[in-house]
Amino acid sequence: MTGELTRQFQVHRRMVKEKPEKPNSIRTYDEDGFKRRAACLCFRDETEQEVLLVSSTKHLDMWIVPGGGIEPTEDPLGAAEREVFEEAGVRGVVKRRLGVFENNERKHRTSVYVLYVNEIVDHWLDQDLGRKREWFTIDEAKKKLAQYKPVQHNYLEFIRKSADEVT
Repeated sequence: MTGELTRQFQVHRRMVKEKPEKPNSIRTYDEDGFKRRAACLCFRDETEQEVLLVSSTKHLDMWIVPGGGIEPTEDPLGAAEREVFEEAGVRGVVKRRLGVFENNERKHRTSVYVLYVNEIVDHWLDQDLGRKREWFTIDEAKKKLAQYKPVQHNYLEFIRKSADEVT
C-alpha cells in the first residue's frame, strides 16, 4: 500500500508544477506530458461570422485566440471560460466543444470551445498588461493567426465541422 501511495504521489508531481514567471499559475499536464490548455473561439453571435481575438502580451501587434492553462481543480470548460474573461473581458454561452488540438512543438493540448458573447466588460484583467481585443471576420482572423499561431488557425478550419455537435 505504501509503495502505491508513493507511486501516485510521484505521478501527481509530474502532472502539476508551478510556473515561476507567473507566481499564481500552476501548470497541469496530461498522461503524455502535454500541458493541458483550454480556449474559446468567441463569436459575436450565432452566425459565427465575426470572432474576437486578443493581442499577445509579448507582441502587441500579434493576435491570438484567448485561452490558457487548466488549473488543477478546473475542468477544461471552466478553464476556457475563466481565460476568456481574464484575457478578453467577455462572457457568453458555450455552445459546443470544437475539439482538442495538439501543438507538438510546444507540447500543448488545447480543448477548444465555441462561445457566443453576451457580455463585454469595459475593464478586464489583462487590459492592464496592454492586451487589446478586436472583432475580425473569419477570413481576417485566419490571416492574423496563420502568421503567428498556425495551430490556432486550425481551430477556424474546423469550425464548420463541429456545427452540429452539442457541448
